[in-house]
Amino acid sequence: MSIRTFTTSLEGAGWDYGTPLSDVKRITTCWKTKFDWKDAEAKINGLPNYIASVAVDGFDPIEVHFVHQKSEKQNAVPLIFIHGWPGSFLEVSRILPILAEGVQTGGPACHVAAPSLPNFGFSSAISKPGFGLKQYAETYHKLMLALGYEQYVRQGGDWGYSISRVMSKLYPSPLRAAHLSLVGSFPPTLASPLAFLSLLVRHILKLYTPAEKAGFTSPQTIGYSVADSPAGLLAWIYEKLHDWADQYPWTKEEVCTWVSLYWFSRAGPAASVRIYYEPQRGEFKAKADGYIPGVKLVSMLSRSSDLPIFRAYNLFLSRPEIEAGGS
Repeated sequence: MSIRTFTTSLEGAGWDYGTPLSDVKRITTCWKTKFDWKDAEAKINGLPNYIASVAVDGFDPIEVHFVHQKSEKQNAVPLIFIHGWPGSFLEVSRILPILAEGVQTGGPACHVAAPSLPNFGFSSAISKPGFGLKQYAETYHKLMLALGYEQYVRQGGDWGYSISRVMSKLYPSPLRAAHLSLVGSFPPTLASPLAFLSLLVRHILKLYTPAEKAGFTSPQTIGYSVADSPAGLLAWIYEKLHDWADQYPWTKEEVCTWVSLYWFSRAGPAASVRIYYEPQRGEFKAKADGYIPGVKLVSMLSRSSDLPIFRAYNLFLSRPEIEAGGS
C-alpha cells in the first residue's frame, strides 16, 4: 500500500461515480497504519472454526472452512448459513448466540454451520473450470451430512440464495425449510412488451455495462486488479458494502477486517470473482426459478417488494414492522 497510486475524482461526485476517493484514502490509511490484523485474527479464532475435507464429483477433495456453533438446547434445529459475495462467515458471528439460545427470542434454537464458500476465506481454491451451483450445492449438502445432520434448514442471501435453491432441487428430502434474504426477480414477459423488447435487444446486441461484462464474462480480467492492489480491492468491495448493506454504519475497522478476509484468503482475492462466471453455465444456471414443490420457504423482503414475487414462489406473506434490514 505504500506504493499505491490513487486515481483522481470529480468535485462533488459523492457516490455517483463509485467509491469516493476520500473514503478510499481514509480507510486505506487505517488499514496500513492503525488496523491490527492480529487482533482481528484473535476475534476470528474465538469462533468455533473447523476444516472438513469434502469430496465433490469431478474435482479434487475441497477443504471447507466453517464455523460450527452447536446449541445446548434440546431439539435444536440444524441450520446452514450460506453467504455470498462480498460476504463471509463473519455475517453470522453476531447472531450465533441468539441462534444457539433460540427460546429467548421465541424461535427454535439452532445448531449453526456457517461455511466459507470454496474460493473464499479459509476454504481451499478450485483449480479447474466447471465448479458451478451444482458443485456448491453438493459441497454443502455433504458437509451437513458429515456433521451428522440428516435433516436441516437453510439461510441464503446473494449467491447463498442461488446455492440454496439448487440444493432444494438436488436434495429436497433433507430440507425442513429454507429462509431466503434475497429473491430473484423474473425477466419481463410479453405482458410488458416494451420492457420485454428492451431486454431482448440488450441481450442480442450484448449491450452490457462494464461491470456486467467484467463479472459475468471475464473474471480473470478484474482478477488481476483485485489481486495486485489492496487499495483497489478495498474500493471494489467497500462500494458493495456501502450500496448493499441498508445504510449500515460500517466502521473503518470492520471494513478492514472484511477486506482482509479476501486479501489473505487461501485462494487469493481474484478466485472469489469466478462465482460470477461459473453459475451462468453448467447444468444449473443462476436464475429466478419460482416455486419448488414441497420446499417450505420464508423470505425477508423490503416493503417495496412486489406481491407477484410471493405468488411465484408460493411464499407465506407476513408484514412484521422492522426499522431496517432485508434485501
